[in-house]
Amino acid sequence: MVKILISSFMLLSLFASITFLVHKRRKTGVKGWKTALTSICFYAIALINLAAYWWDGLGILSWMITLSLLMLGAYFTRYMALPSEPAS
Repeated sequence: MVKILISSFMLLSLFASITFLVHKRRKTGVKGWKTALTSICFYAIALINLAAYWWDGLGILSWMITLSLLMLGAYFTRYMALPSEPAS
């Protein structure tokens, strides 16, 4: 029962976060897939760990995929748009 509640909450929050991210990217006019790679890697980490939690696969493979996606996400921050400074 707890496993279902935790997974449901995680999927709901993941869906809400993706919706917020897409809305924010459209509002600011950010285009291209390279600027979204960091977020995609972090969302993939959440999905991999959720799948590993459900199938009791929290082993070395899950950790290696998570670590690889974390490093890729950190690398792709170079393509994120820089915030513009407000006019004084």
